[in-house]
Amino acid sequence: MTQTYTVPDVTCNHCKASIESALHGVAGVTAAEVDVAAQTVSVTGDVAPETVLQTIRDAGYTPTT
Repeated sequence: MTQTYTVPDVTCNHCKASIESALHGVAGVTAAEVDVAAQTVSVTGDVAPETVLQTIRDAGYTPTT
C-alpha cells in the first residue's frame, strides 16, 4: 500500500534526505520518496498512517495530511 502526505515545510534536498532516512528506519516501510517540488512524501509498505505521520514529525517536519 502506498500513502502520500503533503509536507509544506519540505524545501530542499536536506529535508528530503532527513525524512527518507527516518522513514527507512520504520518497520514495514519498503520505500519512501520525498518530492521536494511537490512537497509530498510517498511511503510504500505495511505501516500505519499514524506511524508515518509521527515519524515525519519526529524528523522535524509538519505533515498536513
